[in-house]
Amino acid sequence: MKTGILGGTFDPVHTGHLILAESAYDSFGLDRVLLIPAGHSYFKDQREDKVSSPEDRLALLNAAVRDNSHFEISDIELKRPGNSYTCDTLEELHQMYPDDTFYYIVGADTLCSMHTWMAPERIFSACRILVAVRGDQITAESLNESIKHLTKKYQAIIDKLPVRNIEISSTDIRRRIREGRSVKYLVPPGVEDMAYIYSDRQSR
Repeated sequence: MKTGILGGTFDPVHTGHLILAESAYDSFGLDRVLLIPAGHSYFKDQREDKVSSPEDRLALLNAAVRDNSHFEISDIELKRPGNSYTCDTLEELHQMYPDDTFYYIVGADTLCSMHTWMAPERIFSACRILVAVRGDQITAESLNESIKHLTKKYQAIIDKLPVRNIEISSTDIRRRIREGRSVKYLVPPGVEDMAYIYSDRQSR
C-alpha cells in the first residue's frame, strides 16, 4: 500500500490539516493517510496553555475523520513512553506494515528544519517526503536549496505538493473557543461539537 503520514499535535485538528491530507491522498494516489497525534511534544513544553490530553486529542481526531474511509488514526506515539521522535515512529510503522511505502507529509518550513531532528538519516531512509508548497511560508529559492541539500546529504526522496494557502491555526481556534467565538468552518462539525473541551479548561 501507499500510505501517507500526517503527524501533529492536533490540538485541535482543523480543516487545514484535513485538506492537506486529502490533497496528498488525491495528488499521489495514496491508498490511505495515517493521522498520528504526537505523544510527548517536548518542543511545546513551554507553551502557556499546556497540550491537551492524549484522550481529548484522539477523541477530536476520531470525530473529525469518521466520515472519511481513507483516513485512519494511529495512536502509536501516544502509547510510546518518553519523547516522540519521528525516526522511531517510521521504523515502528515499517515493522507493522512491511509491504507499505510511506509518504511523510510536511510543510515547507518544517522541511527546512528536518536536518535538526533526531537521526534525520533514519527518517529519510524510511519514507518519501511530500512537502506542502505554500507561498507564505518560505521562498521558492530557500525551499529548493533545502531539497537539494537533503537529497545530496541523505539521499532523500522529496516531492512537492502544491496546496491551497489556508490560514487556520490550532492556537487561534483554542483562543476563539475560550472567548466564546465561533469556530464554524475552521474545524469539522464533529470537532466543533466537542469545543467544550477547551472552554471547560478555562473554567477549571
